[in-house]
Amino acid sequence: MNRSLRLHLLAAVAALATVLSPAAAAQPIKLGELNSYKTFPAFLEPYKKGMDLALEEINAAGGVLGRPLAIVSRDDNGSPGDAVRVAEELVTREKVVLLMGTFPSNVGLAVADLAKQRKILFLAAEPLTDKIVWENGNRYTFRLRASTYMQTAMLAPEAAKLGRKRWAIVYPNYEYGQAATQAFKKQMMALQTGGIEFVEQAVPLGKIDAGPVVQALADARPDAIFSSLFGTDLARFVREGELRGLFRDRPVFNLLGGEPEYLDPLKDEAPVGWWVTGYPWYAIDTPPHRRFRDAYQARYKDYPRLGSVVGYSTVQAAAAALRKAGSTDTEKLVAAMKGLAFDSPFGKVSFRALDHQSTMGAYVGRTALKDGKGVMVDWRYADGKDHLPSDDAVKAMRPAD
Repeated sequence: MNRSLRLHLLAAVAALATVLSPAAAAQPIKLGELNSYKTFPAFLEPYKKGMDLALEEINAAGGVLGRPLAIVSRDDNGSPGDAVRVAEELVTREKVVLLMGTFPSNVGLAVADLAKQRKILFLAAEPLTDKIVWENGNRYTFRLRASTYMQTAMLAPEAAKLGRKRWAIVYPNYEYGQAATQAFKKQMMALQTGGIEFVEQAVPLGKIDAGPVVQALADARPDAIFSSLFGTDLARFVREGELRGLFRDRPVFNLLGGEPEYLDPLKDEAPVGWWVTGYPWYAIDTPPHRRFRDAYQARYKDYPRLGSVVGYSTVQAAAAALRKAGSTDTEKLVAAMKGLAFDSPFGKVSFRALDHQSTMGAYVGRTALKDGKGVMVDWRYADGKDHLPSDDAVKAMRPAD
């Protein structure tokens, strides 16, 4: 055998050995994650812990496709422009197999558009805008959490039962708040017969001037109030509203107001009797939630927030998609996501093939005070599949893939 041929054979054997070696086989599957960690820490610090817990459990059980998972995470600063930039970096430099995460709705929409252009799977964890799966939906984008329409649909029937004619609406003036407001108005007009009118008050996200806002709402003399405020905006609104008597003898409905991230900081100033969507982690005793809660508390010596559930479920959904696809190929992952079912702390969740919206639900109840802190009482789990528009309505809204 001549020397040249022998060298080629040796090179081929070395290359084959590299491909078949355990080290090469164990190269991690990279998941690209981006979120607004510095902008929304109350939700996203528990979210990160939930992600890490899921990652540890999956890798301890042998990983996926014989390989460990790795999460490459970036902060998007709550900015659509920054989000697109770091998402592009994750795809081109880090060679991630999919994108996941985001919190504000406008950021989620920007990354969804990038996913469409770059043809990479995007699992939107938290952005609640309806557009991400309906009006702006695309082949590569799937959304985990119940949308603004879905969560509003969980509250609107209770609101309509009251028969109140004049509603004040206060909301953060960006995509999520605008979408929640439109969904509430549309659903209330469909559910409640007779005249109904709305007085709207939009506030800049994270910068509510609560005194003038509360006074303007009081001057409007509404019969009831619907709010989609959250975070520090909600806390300031609650405190100023209580001080000025805005909520006295007026029913209040608030999306997200029962989430521990936003209810717990109010302590004994938490409102009483509001209808909310949220997460009564202390009272949910189903086997999947009990297992998750116990593991989370053992790992972090702290109780889970809703962000913890979302982070944990996002990673579990990504792992389930990889298993079902049997590959890291984008088109195979997209096919696997359609109809994908996986186990979450809230029970079995699936992604609808029609619009890529998951059936994850939310807990609906009323706020109360117990031992000097806000809690949810009289709660029930509202399954997401029961609070979606009809298939025909979705088809009319969603562009073809």
